[in-house]
Amino acid sequence: MTEKELKRVDTLAYEARRKVIEMAAHGGCYIGSSLSCIDLIAYIYSNFINTNPNNITDEGRDYFLLSKGHAVPALYGIFSELGFINESRLKNHLSTDDFIYWHPNTNIPGVEFHSGSLGHILSVAMGIAYDCKLKNLANKIVVMLGDGELDEGSVWEGILAASSLKLYNLIIVIDRNHFQANIETEKLSMLEPLEDKFRAFLYNVYRTDGHEFSKLHDTFCKVSKAKDRMNIIIADTVRGKGLPSLENQANKWFANISPFEEEKLLSELKTVREKINNKSK
Repeated sequence: MTEKELKRVDTLAYEARRKVIEMAAHGGCYIGSSLSCIDLIAYIYSNFINTNPNNITDEGRDYFLLSKGHAVPALYGIFSELGFINESRLKNHLSTDDFIYWHPNTNIPGVEFHSGSLGHILSVAMGIAYDCKLKNLANKIVVMLGDGELDEGSVWEGILAASSLKLYNLIIVIDRNHFQANIETEKLSMLEPLEDKFRAFLYNVYRTDGHEFSKLHDTFCKVSKAKDRMNIIIADTVRGKGLPSLENQANKWFANISPFEEEKLLSELKTVREKINNKSK
């Protein structure tokens, strides 16, 4: 990535994090899950898929589907920064006057499908990918799953079927933050070794740091060149990333914060970013 591209996506992710905190102060949201995947979504929209406010109804657009729908504040934060929606709409979070809610709603420009019930959207993404394949279109279809979502049998059925159908235009991204709801994934159901499991389904498997943009760039570039197999990216992430006071805490998967807590978290976010920037100079 060029320095300019890196700065752009870093700023996008930072501003989206600010908005997640603000939504947590307007009725609450799934803040931990949102912050773990926000860097991934920022990279995907700014550097990987051709989807923008001007082409969201075009047949040739790329698709992004957020299967872990409770992390939608991350998506809405990105959308408000990229012009899909007006930033002022985020103040309507949970209002009956708008559709900014705890899960994706197709009344929001850019949302391809309702999600919330875990384990469903991979199959929806497969349907889109298969349709594009039949029409000989070159669309990329990216679907993001949570790691806890892998407990759903429908996910593994979909992974098997997608490989059998050779849906090479479908890219699966796993947000591996090691938590589901208020428990660590491995304490509920052993997921590892994920790489070996996915390879057994004849997938190319890439494991990377979900918060390091240069590593994400290298990984997605490899995916772009791998057109003869299914591709899965396992992104190792941190729940609550960017806010050390919330990171890796099982009881912080959902937060409904006060104005005082909002101000404190925004200040913490800014301080963390300044320290990182100072180290990189």
